[in-house]
Amino acid sequence: MPLSLAALETLGLDARDRASEIDEARRLPADLAAGLAATGITRGFAPVEVGAPELPIGDYVDAVERLAYHEASLGWCAMISCTTSLVSGYVDERWLEPLFGSPEVTLAGFAGPMGQARPAEDGSGLVVSGRWPWGSGSYNANWIGGGIRVSPDHPITDSDGRQLRVPFVFFARDQVELLDTWHVTGLKGTGSTDYEVTGAVIPDGRWADMAYGPRIGRTLYRFPFFGALAVGVAAVSLGIARRSIDDFVELAAVKKPALSSRVLAERQVVQAEVAQAEAAWRSARAFLDQAVADAWLSTESGSIDNQAKAMLRLAATNATDRAAHAVSLCYHAAGGSSVYLDSPLQRHFRDVHVTTQHGMVAPRLNEVLGRFRLGLPTDFAAL
Repeated sequence: MPLSLAALETLGLDARDRASEIDEARRLPADLAAGLAATGITRGFAPVEVGAPELPIGDYVDAVERLAYHEASLGWCAMISCTTSLVSGYVDERWLEPLFGSPEVTLAGFAGPMGQARPAEDGSGLVVSGRWPWGSGSYNANWIGGGIRVSPDHPITDSDGRQLRVPFVFFARDQVELLDTWHVTGLKGTGSTDYEVTGAVIPDGRWADMAYGPRIGRTLYRFPFFGALAVGVAAVSLGIARRSIDDFVELAAVKKPALSSRVLAERQVVQAEVAQAEAAWRSARAFLDQAVADAWLSTESGSIDNQAKAMLRLAATNATDRAAHAVSLCYHAAGGSSVYLDSPLQRHFRDVHVTTQHGMVAPRLNEVLGRFRLGLPTDFAAL
């Protein structure tokens, strides 16, 4: 099923008009979440064998950025569900259809190993308990995943006889308790609440273990999962920044500061700031596009090389930082107008500064990436 770009645009415009409703709900309204799934983006990386789009990474960036342009929380939830669907390449084929086959499926989850697992008493499957943060989109998800730890005292093997190392298991929605912890400054509509399971039974094979190679050998599934996640965060950030620049340009054409006879657009300092914001966005987007293309080409040839992997993460981290800088320039250039709740600029400012806190684009990654550029030993497990 190809991705419907027209449907993405229509949905984005609808969500844009419902910003206050989304913020107040602290999650996407059910009809918007259903509309998002109907576009195909929520299972965008699932394989064509189950009727899913199996998107190239570049198409995913374009789609997520456009959704975030209209409504940041919509773009974020699309990004999380789509990225989660990338683990379909690692799932036992008997679970592909149940997990990813429905056109209405929406996914959520946190990959960090915050849960504990033990073998089920009958020897088939797992019993899992744990609590995970950052459950973006969980309120509307059919399947919610979580990373788990397996005790070395109770090893568990998969259908191929491999011992599970860092599995990501899938919980049905009714196995999960959502804890209503999402009271935040930005990206309010993502519903990124903590969630918990207690003694949840996971049938044999309803998991993905990315410590091993993908079961589907095509390029998409060899692409680094954390690289795809980082690129998705960057795409949301860039969408927010593009919208912020456009909104400020519209404001600058009509706003006259107090005691001034000129509109903002006629002030030299404002002209310089808009130029800087535009340059920040365009240079960041160009670097991200090039890094994604290089990483895809490298992955096509076999396994992605360290240079392409490092540049992918550097481009994503840079794009998020530059996007936040562009939004800040617009926010400050607007003056007092930007602090009012009816100004979209204050919302862009809050939203983009939440994206910068994601671990996949954290400033600390620059140290790792700088070590690599300087020819020093580098831990690529972090990338």
